[in-house]
Amino acid sequence: MGSKTFDGVRFAAYTDDHPPPHVHGFYAGVEVVMELIFAKKKIRLAQRKNRIIPASAKRSDVNYIIKVAKAHSREIHKLWEAAQ
Repeated sequence: MGSKTFDGVRFAAYTDDHPPPHVHGFYAGVEVVMELIFAKKKIRLAQRKNRIIPASAKRSDVNYIIKVAKAHSREIHKLWEAAQ
């Protein structure tokens, strides 16, 4: 596993994790799973059922994690590549 923290949000990439390429963002007791789009070096909220934990997480916390992820997209892509 590899992890990095940006603006108070910890991002984790797990070795040998299932496809598609993704990272987990942690902030204020909230976990958000985001998919990596390598062709464009972009990141987006995962397209899966359990992408936000807990499901009742504050929307402002979720939006903050996504905002930080997008601001550090290139570094997060490198984190995922290093973990593989």
